[in-house]
Amino acid sequence: MSKVIEDIIARAQQNVKTIVLAEGEEPRTVAASQVIAAKGIAKLILLGDEAKIKDMYPNFKSKNITIVNPLAGDNEDYIKEYYELRKAKGMTMEQARLNMKNPLFYGAMMVRKGVADGMVAGAINATGNVLRAGLQIIKTAPGIRTVSSCFIMCLDETHMKDRHVMVFGDSAVNIAPTAQQLADIAVASAQTARLMAGIEPRIAMLSFSTKGSAKHEEVDKVVDATNFVKYAHPELLIDGELQVDAAIVPSVARLKAPDSPVAGNANVLIFPSLEAGNIGYKLVQRFSGAEAIGPICQGFAKPVNDLSRGCSVDDIVSVVAITAVQAQQNDKTGEKK
Repeated sequence: MSKVIEDIIARAQQNVKTIVLAEGEEPRTVAASQVIAAKGIAKLILLGDEAKIKDMYPNFKSKNITIVNPLAGDNEDYIKEYYELRKAKGMTMEQARLNMKNPLFYGAMMVRKGVADGMVAGAINATGNVLRAGLQIIKTAPGIRTVSSCFIMCLDETHMKDRHVMVFGDSAVNIAPTAQQLADIAVASAQTARLMAGIEPRIAMLSFSTKGSAKHEEVDKVVDATNFVKYAHPELLIDGELQVDAAIVPSVARLKAPDSPVAGNANVLIFPSLEAGNIGYKLVQRFSGAEAIGPICQGFAKPVNDLSRGCSVDDIVSVVAITAVQAQQNDKTGEKK
């Protein structure tokens, strides 16, 4: 376990939040719930059938864990609120009633209603399904236009002696982001870098061109995104467009972008497309042995995080801790308003 995750878990333990695990009958999720509860990382709500869960895990310990079955009990309050949220989009009461039997939508409504502080799912559900429930019910944070994701990459010091932690975005959500969406991703990833990774962001907007070395509309998009961020957030250290070697290798930066305030020392890499971001983080993870923490979802009004369907028990524990710390930050943001 990396120091980054150890620190996040320690922070989660200091102000314990309630996280709903929508896939409460999934074996890895049940096993992770036992670790999370035992370590005091979060209070948990598991969605599912209690008998099935306890049959699967005979030594199941219920301390700090509540099991709720979306198929049982009176859900009229949730159904009515969901209908009101979606009726302008053609939602009927019958469809609202059916959707509230889906643990993803039920869990999202628990977060909306304040029963839970955040939701984690994705071990057996596709990313699109998890995000759809979040977007329809929890919605985006005020002033946020784009929900995105990033990975915290914990690197071995033999590969990056001066940067053991980096942030890569977007690697899981936006397939072909516009210039404005790229700008939003950069700002959100910078916030995650500070909040979760504990690093001061130096943001490189990546491309196949460095400072005009190639001409293409895709290069123009990255340049525009960089300028959007500089205008809206002059406090952020950002530059682009930069090729990845110019962004992270000082000797290359001196040749390709000698006047850049970021080139050669970037620790937040914003990829121009989901293809690039997803391939990029997996190459670094597999070739260098880096630990990839995430995907961490960014931009929801309250925390929702999506697991990889190949996740391990440890991955679920880590993502729940991240979600809890995001919920803590939400509380602080609310206090300032």
